[in-house]
Amino acid sequence: MSADPRVADALWEQIRDGRSPTPGTVGALAEVDAAVLGSDSVRRLTDRIQSDVFGAGPLDAVLTLPDVTDVLVNGVQGVWVDQGDGLRPVSLEMGDAAAVRRLAVRLATLAGRRLDETSPCVDGLLPGGARLHAILPPLVDGAAHISIRVPRQSPPSLEQLAEGGSLGACGLQALRSLVRARVAFVVSGGTGSGKTTLLAAMLGEVPAAERILVVEDVRELQIEHPHVVRLETRSPNVEGQGEIPLTTLVRQSLRMRPDRLVVGEVRGAEVRELLSALNTGHEGGCGTLHANTSGDVVTRFEALGALAGMSPAAVRSQLGSAVKVVVHVRRTAGRRVVAEVGLVEWQGDSLRVVPALRRVGGDLTPDVGWRRLQELSVAGDPR
Repeated sequence: MSADPRVADALWEQIRDGRSPTPGTVGALAEVDAAVLGSDSVRRLTDRIQSDVFGAGPLDAVLTLPDVTDVLVNGVQGVWVDQGDGLRPVSLEMGDAAAVRRLAVRLATLAGRRLDETSPCVDGLLPGGARLHAILPPLVDGAAHISIRVPRQSPPSLEQLAEGGSLGACGLQALRSLVRARVAFVVSGGTGSGKTTLLAAMLGEVPAAERILVVEDVRELQIEHPHVVRLETRSPNVEGQGEIPLTTLVRQSLRMRPDRLVVGEVRGAEVRELLSALNTGHEGGCGTLHANTSGDVVTRFEALGALAGMSPAAVRSQLGSAVKVVVHVRRTAGRRVVAEVGLVEWQGDSLRVVPALRRVGGDLTPDVGWRRLQELSVAGDPR
């Protein structure tokens, strides 16, 4: 149903007068032709306008699908969704390129970010917790592209992940022991492999008396814990001033008495501050890292360290003493599973990730580093 032109004119008149639309005024405007339209039509019109002004417009229909994790708008070429079993196209009328751009700009505004020619890409958090990424032409072909990562309404616990087949009994025992023993670790994996979900579930095992301090670009970790403090980066303003990057926030977080320092995603020069913190008494720190395999984690850290002016040797030296375990996740056959739990160890002059648990068939089974992983967990267990 298209909104009555008089309704649209009235909304724009409010905006020109400096009055932002509210749910109440939108509802009142939808009543302009109540006698002619009837109550059912007014209700549908009100819902449509509310969605177009305060929600995600046509995307509202797919954002509320059961188990949806991602909604992707490829300009005017179509919409794709993931409900946990891989991406599939959906039939959704998005309009022309101008309509998609308007939607992208409005969603960016809802996320408190700016999207225009001077700032053609945006990363932000929508009301309700969904993570938004939007990018405009000419950085992308044709029309604006929108990516929305939808958080779970009830994030799973570590035990629930095990029951669902992501961990298995052996993996559950190992990861619980790591958290209890305050062992520093990283969760590695590709995009959409479940790194954030697993990290949040592991942090849910942290004792309630401990203070978890989370540093993120955009708030994404949903942690079931009574004492979580969150720091989030800030983008530069119109004049290019006021940016607060992750490097600054990691340094600030160390002055806030964290029991557990968490960097939601290690992807830049903040790796220097994180490794320094983990090497100066901040036990139990953790984060996520993009890597294709657990064996790639060391080289990924070296590449990120180069952004901070660190030599590969310096990165390996700090990494070897700071991070003890890598938990690698992957997506296979539509499921997100823990593929390997490995130890970060020196082998001669080389720093490597030695498998302690490896997925064989449908479960995690002990590998060459299993006994050393058990010893590490027992040695750090405060009980």
